[in-house]
Amino acid sequence: MTDYRWEPGQTVVERFVRPDGSIGQHHPLRVVSDDGRVLFGWLPMGTPIVGSRLADGRRMHEAPLEERFRVPRVPVPDTWHGTSTLRMITEDEWSSVWWFFGPDGRFREWYVNLELPMGRTAAGPDRIDGVLDVVVTPDGGWRWEDEDEAAEAVLAGRLTAGQLDRLRAEGERLGALAERCAFPFDGTHTDFRPDPAWPAPELPAGLR
Repeated sequence: MTDYRWEPGQTVVERFVRPDGSIGQHHPLRVVSDDGRVLFGWLPMGTPIVGSRLADGRRMHEAPLEERFRVPRVPVPDTWHGTSTLRMITEDEWSSVWWFFGPDGRFREWYVNLELPMGRTAAGPDRIDGVLDVVVTPDGGWRWEDEDEAAEAVLAGRLTAGQLDRLRAEGERLGALAERCAFPFDGTHTDFRPDPAWPAPELPAGLR
């Protein structure tokens, strides 16, 4: 358990920390629930975030694979787009599970963001993005995402081989849960709707 706990309706900022200790992206989340270990947070589509780009202005996927983890990155104002997400961030696990909802509010699929847990600050949870991810479909099927990028991240020194092995093991653990349609892939929260009284979460003034 942690000294930091948040109440429903509060805004926290999930920070994605780089291995060198610098901060990459900032994602504001509206707290749905938190017991000090497991945080559920809501990030609706259209929410302003701090994203990142390569220092030469390209988005990551616009660069050849061999450059994506070797060209420096800079923070940029951005917007969360495509889906709204309910995130389950468990303090001591090497993953967070995201429920994706379309613009019509209907559940689409789960996304397992494989991550290195870095604890909490007063502002919110800190994580290192593990590059490798897992997509889980409503019928319990699952697949790896960004395997090529994860391998390149090791070659570039962004992750160690040992970290990637642990991230892959975590993905396999979650994949096995998906195959059994076990929590969190048992339909829980697929009908989630945010409190209509909640405004969209906002970044702290210094990050806008």
